[in-house]
Amino acid sequence: MTITPVNLLDFDLDGLTAYCEGLGEKRFRATQLFRWVHQRGVADFSQMTDLAKSFRDKLAGVAEVRALPVITQHDSRDGTIKWLFDVGGGNAVEAVFIPEDDRGTLCISSQAGCAVGCRFCSTGHQGFSRNLSTAEIVAQLWFAEHYLRRHLNTPDRVISNVVMMGMGEPLQNYDRLVPALRTMLDDHAYGLSRRRVTVSTSGVVPMMERLARDCPVALAVSLHAPTDELRDHLVPLNRKYPIDELLRTCTAYLASAPRDFITFEYCMLDGVNDAPEHAHALVDLMRAHAAEGLRCKFNLIPFNPFPASGLTRSPMPRVLAFGKLLNDAGIVTTVRKTRGDDIDAACGQLAGDVQDRTRVQDRVARQRTVVLQRMPAPQASGNQRKAVT
Repeated sequence: MTITPVNLLDFDLDGLTAYCEGLGEKRFRATQLFRWVHQRGVADFSQMTDLAKSFRDKLAGVAEVRALPVITQHDSRDGTIKWLFDVGGGNAVEAVFIPEDDRGTLCISSQAGCAVGCRFCSTGHQGFSRNLSTAEIVAQLWFAEHYLRRHLNTPDRVISNVVMMGMGEPLQNYDRLVPALRTMLDDHAYGLSRRRVTVSTSGVVPMMERLARDCPVALAVSLHAPTDELRDHLVPLNRKYPIDELLRTCTAYLASAPRDFITFEYCMLDGVNDAPEHAHALVDLMRAHAAEGLRCKFNLIPFNPFPASGLTRSPMPRVLAFGKLLNDAGIVTTVRKTRGDDIDAACGQLAGDVQDRTRVQDRVARQRTVVLQRMPAPQASGNQRKAVT
């Protein structure tokens, strides 16, 4: 009978300790092994020289460090790198490294496809196949970190920030996500700060509540609209967890969060959610929840068009004017710099290759029959100039 080796990338340190104890080894051996795998990027047990030979021999028969095969790598003019990883079954996922002067950020996927179906997201239009395993999530960081160290000829850590903003809704893959986050944070592995690991969510309220208890990291919430009427069309999950419920959960999350604010992502869509009336409605919405303790920042994202969406990018002057209205009202607002758009690596463009099990094209066709222009713009209150606290 053939034994399928266990992929050690599937374990956080507690999980690896339990596994090693099952092999008759002590906890400190698991810590040594964890360091070899994650800090040093070693996959060959024979090279782990401070492990007992008997332990290495045991591992060689039952375990492995299995990376994801790289299908393609694309390098942008601005230094951004995008990898397409094979996760089997005809599915492939994408991860993106974004270098900055003061940090290196890796954008990681959590699912093959996405079942949420946001109108402006290329991944959502591709459909959903399956959740990634913990090992498949961690393997993106494992490969990228150690590839970049070799490529840049440095022994120092290259990736300082991880954002779960690639393909998929992370909180719909919660049980695999949390051990991956713990590995990222562990000082025996990548040693990332909780402030520098961000989970982006479209608003899976029960899992946000669990994350606050189990592994609170920075949180970015895809808002994209100031009213339920509009957000129902842009983010279908809003029909289950409407805006007020979502914002109350964000407020509660702050009690455990490593940062003292929640980031709200807002994709700027021409003629859909980018009018002054929408900005004023956002101000009123945030003011109401600020009274309950919500502190926030807004990140305006220029839309990256793709044919199936039927949407276009807001002109930059309108984006800047929208941001000014929010900033003038006391809401810290930035405009996300587009990176890697020449290799389709910008926000909302990750699509990979997914064997869709959700018949998303049928749903998209139905969505396209909705005439967004007929939706009334939200009415802002007359008290528009009062700053948000």
